Amino acid sequence: ASGFRSCGRSTASYPGPGSSPSGPAHWTWSSEQRILSPQRTPIRSFVSLISWDQLPAFLIPSTGDSSLQTAKSRDSMKAPGRLLLLTLCILTFSAVCVFLCCWACLPLCLATCLDRHLPAAPRSTVPGPLHFSGYSSVPDGKPLIRELCHSCAVVSSSGQMLGSGLGAQIDGAECVLRMNQAPTVGFEEDVGQRSTLRVISHTSVPLLLRNYSHYFQHARDTLYVVWGQGRHMDRVLGGRTYRTLLQLTRMYPGLQVYTFTERMMAYCDQIFQDETGKNRRQSGSFLSTGWFTMILALELCEEIVVYGMVSDSYCSEKSPRSVPYHYFEKGRLDECQMYRLHEQAPRSAHRFITEKAVFSRWAKKRPIVFAHPSWRAK
Repeated sequence: ASGFRSCGRSTASYPGPGSSPSGPAHWTWSSEQRILSPQRTPIRSFVSLISWDQLPAFLIPSTGDSSLQTAKSRDSMKAPGRLLLLTLCILTFSAVCVFLCCWACLPLCLATCLDRHLPAAPRSTVPGPLHFSGYSSVPDGKPLIRELCHSCAVVSSSGQMLGSGLGAQIDGAECVLRMNQAPTVGFEEDVGQRSTLRVISHTSVPLLLRNYSHYFQHARDTLYVVWGQGRHMDRVLGGRTYRTLLQLTRMYPGLQVYTFTERMMAYCDQIFQDETGKNRRQSGSFLSTGWFTMILALELCEEIVVYGMVSDSYCSEKSPRSVPYHYFEKGRLDECQMYRLHEQAPRSAHRFITEKAVFSRWAKKRPIVFAHPSWRAK
């Protein structure tokens, strides 16, 4: 935040000849060339020995009345200057206050400028590419420009996908959306092999770099959209994650990398608050990559089929099927155990079950279908 500049009045200069800084009392020259002091007896001055023609111009005496008039004239000249200085100080202070308030409230201001609810009806088909201003390219910062997808397959990273045999059906969609580092090699039969868009958390970027040839060199037609907040994604200051993305675009010319804009991130936070009645930050919640993927799909797709996502009530059933949290991480924590752990954590946790309840409500307004496991929106 910018510091305040001190605003002070200028110190008054010494009144000069014919006046005294101690008040209205002043010294005057008498016609007999004597110094007259208030409440003092006249004494003989050495200047009586000097003729008037020998005195410098600035020592020529003046009467008390003219000296008083000069002081008053100078005071009257200082008044407008002081008023102008005071006005400038007030204006400067006001401008700094306005700037600080805008800086502190920027995320909220940006969010309230956007629509606070998702559209209730599918977007009409518009010929030609569209501008998606919520996503900014690396490094030039241009908005995402592409045509709408008539049909989209949103592939969850859940262990529910194991043994599904839905790979061919997924690849049959016009656009296929995947999340984070979820691989296709070795799982083609269940999850397919095409990747039109891949939505990535800023924390998952290092995981993709472990096998960068697979994700970036052999998948040049994939569009990568990275979400994140804070200093790691800062474009101006060169956040750590942003610098990594910048380096990738230099290593692989033509690689399509975009980031969620600050405005879009604020919009996603506001949607969470509108749907749940809870402020994301104050409730200690982290939005999941699935949340950002669904919002992107709602903008980009006319019809959406979500694969491998369970309902919000699935884990509370009597005997839910035990599957790994990620289909590519066998032997790790069970999916429902992970969901419960995060849902019950007081701080710094994803609210997977809450998000799925929100997705269920969205499916009532938009053409969203949940497949494997198949379930209907409540």
